[in-house]
Amino acid sequence: MRNGVLEPPLISFDNATLGYGRKIVLHDISFSIYRADYVGLVGPNGAGKTTILRAILGALKPLAGMVRLNRSGGTPIRFGYVPQRDTIDDILPYTVAEVVLMGRYRQMGLFRRPGKEDREIVRRSLDHVAIGDLNDRWFKDLSGGQKQRVLIARALATEPDVLILDEPTNGMDLSSRTSILDLIRGLHDVDGLTVIMVSHLLDDVANQVQRIMIVERKAFQVGDVKDVLTGENLSALYGMPVDVQTLGGNTVILPGGRHGDA
Repeated sequence: MRNGVLEPPLISFDNATLGYGRKIVLHDISFSIYRADYVGLVGPNGAGKTTILRAILGALKPLAGMVRLNRSGGTPIRFGYVPQRDTIDDILPYTVAEVVLMGRYRQMGLFRRPGKEDREIVRRSLDHVAIGDLNDRWFKDLSGGQKQRVLIARALATEPDVLILDEPTNGMDLSSRTSILDLIRGLHDVDGLTVIMVSHLLDDVANQVQRIMIVERKAFQVGDVKDVLTGENLSALYGMPVDVQTLGGNTVILPGGRHGDA
């Protein structure tokens, strides 16, 4: 039951153990993601965030347990994936429009040239992230914030049910970081997209998402932000005093001090 309506989750992990060969990364984890959720996936590098993403995207099968992807409206879930910017080769001579058009390749099919509809979707996707005027610019010449918007537009061009963003604010200054987070929030709040945002920055997700998954090397927690992000819980999780305070309407996570909320 969700919001008074019986609705199956889009994604569910049932006692799933994830890893590679004999190496177990995460053991016996369970959670569900529903339509229109906004979920933050937080943890240090190497803790298993990428492993969970691979399982969600179907690139990694569980070693034990189940990972279920339920159909949306009778069709397979369509994912829009936004990788980390530094995984994109800036040397390649692609324009902004050509990068976004890559999001149409699966729908276009092998060897089919892009048609009028594909180009229209590219245009709408660029306009939707407020960079329609960059259509013919070289991707490699853009700022970090502009590149991130291009990659989000590419994901939107897939016409996704679920938008997954991997470290979308990594390496950005405060202005660009705030702008990108506001854009992502609008894609959830206004467009109704299901959003999964991966970050190692707890503060980034604390004031954005509805639910949060914390992935640590010896711990896995999932729940509503208000239940997970408490001083008492974080202090116990990290084995050190952590304060959770409210400053200017925003949640701030502070190491040290007392165990509890301000």
